[in-house]
Amino acid sequence: MAKLIATREAYGDTLKALGDENKDIVVLDADLSKSTKTSVFAKAHPDRFFNIGIAEQNLMGTAAGLAAAGKIPFASTFAMFATGRAYEQVRNSIAYPKLNVKIAATHAGLTVGEDGASHQAVEDISLMRTIPNMTVIVPADARETEQAVRFAAQYVGPVYLRLGRMGVPAVFGENYKFELGKAALLADGRDVTLMACGVMVSKAREAADILTEKGISARVLNISSIKPIDTEAIICAAQQTGAIVTCEEHNIIGGLGSAVAEVVVEHCPVPMQRVGVQDSFGESGTPNDLLKKYHLLTEDIVEAVLQVIKRK
Repeated sequence: MAKLIATREAYGDTLKALGDENKDIVVLDADLSKSTKTSVFAKAHPDRFFNIGIAEQNLMGTAAGLAAAGKIPFASTFAMFATGRAYEQVRNSIAYPKLNVKIAATHAGLTVGEDGASHQAVEDISLMRTIPNMTVIVPADARETEQAVRFAAQYVGPVYLRLGRMGVPAVFGENYKFELGKAALLADGRDVTLMACGVMVSKAREAADILTEKGISARVLNISSIKPIDTEAIICAAQQTGAIVTCEEHNIIGGLGSAVAEVVVEHCPVPMQRVGVQDSFGESGTPNDLLKKYHLLTEDIVEAVLQVIKRK
């Protein structure tokens, strides 16, 4: 079995490498550096690491100040607290003045697991993508995370990186190159398009294989760039396959499904179904048990495809 690597692990390793390369990279954390993996950077560059403590509003405000002084700050904590507790500071102190802050939030979604609903951010994509000037990226695996973190470091402006706790399988090979605003084609097909982000991308690929056995040809797109989103790829998929299923470890309201639906309804209305958290909070449990209970497994994607195709 292939090794599973959490996107937060790749984030920590890439951050340390960036710190070696660029002295303007600074890192801030809210007393969770072992969990967010910023501890890797802290060990290598202690003079450029700041533990702000359990004070997420101050975390974002301090990051904004460092950005205003010419540094490239990466501010990290759990997604629930980066986007929820510190929303006003993210909006008014970072996005409004368009400061060069990178918010790298880990432990997003249900796969936080046993920590339960209070720590499971299932609305963070929605919160961040509605803020003007904010770029939103949800990497699918370790390699894409490395590419996305490196992109964020050189991009000028606010970026929200959504990262996970649990290990995920590799999706991309050595030649993959992340491009902002571009979807990555993982499989081509003519009957339906699966659009996924984060931990759901590998499941969408598995679903496509099962659908092939059922005589259904599925296109699979990795939509890691939530904002800006690849409008052209979405329109093309709608026109060529005539049906769309979105797959996300997030509330179906406001996340990837909503972002895709906004494009579809304006440009090329086709039958569409959203696989995701059905407007509810999570609960304590193992990541896999939660994915099963909230209908985020490969078989749930297959069932959604079978339903949406009937509406073509």
